[in-house]
This record gives sequence, C-alpha cells and structure tokens, in this order.
Amino acid sequence: MSATAAETELSEDELAGLELVRETGGIHQSEFWKELDVSSRKGSRIVESLDEKGLVDREEAVYQGHNTYFIAPVARDLDFSLLMAGDMLSPFIGEEEIDPQSDAFSQWIMNLAYEE
Repeated sequence: MSATAAETELSEDELAGLELVRETGGIHQSEFWKELDVSSRKGSRIVESLDEKGLVDREEAVYQGHNTYFIAPVARDLDFSLLMAGDMLSPFIGEEEIDPQSDAFSQWIMNLAYEE
C-alpha cells in the first residue's frame, strides 16, 4: 500500500502511533499512549495530529469506567485489486494457516498469469 501525502510528513512518533492503530484495528486512547510508551499528554497530541490529518477517527467512549476516546484507522482508497486474480479473491484472505502448495493457491496464481 502506498503512503499518502499526509503519511510522508509524519514524525517517528506519529508513524508508530498510526501503525499501532492499524495493527490493532482500533484502540482506546487510554491504552494507546501506554502501548507507545509515551506520556498521556504526548499520546493525546499524537492522536490529535493523526485525527487532524484524516488518518484516524477519534470517537468519545467509556473504557473501564473512564471517559476516553476510541481511535480507529481510516479506511480510504483501499486497493483490493492486489488481492484479486481475475474474479478470484486470494485464498489466503481469512485463512490462519497458509499452504502455498494448495490447489486454491495454484489456481489463483495461474489466474494472475492469464491477466497479462
């Protein structure tokens, strides 16, 4: 996936924060700064910056009895064509164990070759 213009201008801390949000699929702000090993103040600034740049969504939430925010990744301009071979979706989507020797994978690869 190519980086957006906003992503290329991020600080190291902001990149780490964005990666954390994307990897977790969403995280409460009260856990966000702890996972990044930064102060709550710095964590808040990172989230505010990512939110202002449109890279995350921040919604008010209650977590463990405290008011906080839920930080979720923004899904935009996702290019699922990289997972497709003709009209076949990659057999690895949703699979826990990947078997590159499987017939499904072989058929998918063959469809990639026929697209060109």
